Amino acid sequence: MTARVLPETSDARILVVGDVMLDRYWFGDVSRISPEAPVPVVRMTRSEDRPGGAANVARNASALGAQVSLLSVVGNDEAANALGHLLDDSKIDAHLFRDASVQTTLKLRVIGRSQQLLRIDFEQRPQADTLAAKLETYRELVDGHDLVLLSDYDKGALDHVEQMIALARSAGKPVLVDPKGDDFSRYRGATTLTPNRGELQGIIGRWRSEEDLKARVDALRRDLELPALLLTRSEEGMSMFTDAGVTHEPARAREVFDVSGAGDTVIAAYAVMKASGADDADAMAWANLAASIVVGKLGTAVATIEELRVAAASSPRE
Repeated sequence: MTARVLPETSDARILVVGDVMLDRYWFGDVSRISPEAPVPVVRMTRSEDRPGGAANVARNASALGAQVSLLSVVGNDEAANALGHLLDDSKIDAHLFRDASVQTTLKLRVIGRSQQLLRIDFEQRPQADTLAAKLETYRELVDGHDLVLLSDYDKGALDHVEQMIALARSAGKPVLVDPKGDDFSRYRGATTLTPNRGELQGIIGRWRSEEDLKARVDALRRDLELPALLLTRSEEGMSMFTDAGVTHEPARAREVFDVSGAGDTVIAAYAVMKASGADDADAMAWANLAASIVVGKLGTAVATIEELRVAAASSPRE
């Protein structure tokens, strides 16, 4: 990558709000097929829990050295307890509102011979009164942070996203949004959106060329009053769209093991770099490098600030 100075991130204060979940992995050995059905029999040998969704975003931001607060809703159950312990271990100031009427979103993955064989999801949307209480805490937290990051997985924690964006703007705080769904109008007024290629196509349709893409994105930005849109494009890298034009960052040539959570890493790294004083192009470059690190790991993972420093030093200069 082009020679860039990694900013000092320890003073960056990031408020992450969104849908949290627990990613649970059951690892085992597969040596036979079940006599009951044509499915592999997995003899479980160990299990592992990791923060998922907005919790993984927060964990990535913390791993990059930032001071991170996390606001979300969980159930009153074992998964919520496990998630709370993991967030404590990651030095995240977690504000998790417990809703006893729902269960914490849990994604259970069964892994055999380093391959995912099955995923089972448990999820329910939180109640309105719990979300209202969370919004009041959000009002109290915004002022104490440099930047607000909204991680939307369409599980209900961001049902008040319009009010959250308005409150952050009133406080003079940049708002980054990792969007979800087919209606981006609810994110109007945010500072930066970070959709992936499929998510953006669902909003603006398929583009015929880079010029067509730019025209469509610029129209979307005008409609939603967005200063910037960061598009993640898989093997095509990333593109940043602003009033100044388009900046591209090529994909890093690394072995891809698992893309789970790579989008979380992108927006977390971009947020930390922006809160640490980096401009859009530099923040995108560091986010791109961070993503290239985590796709080489199994499941939802993080890129640490030290890994980022080592990767930058070993990358060829452009």
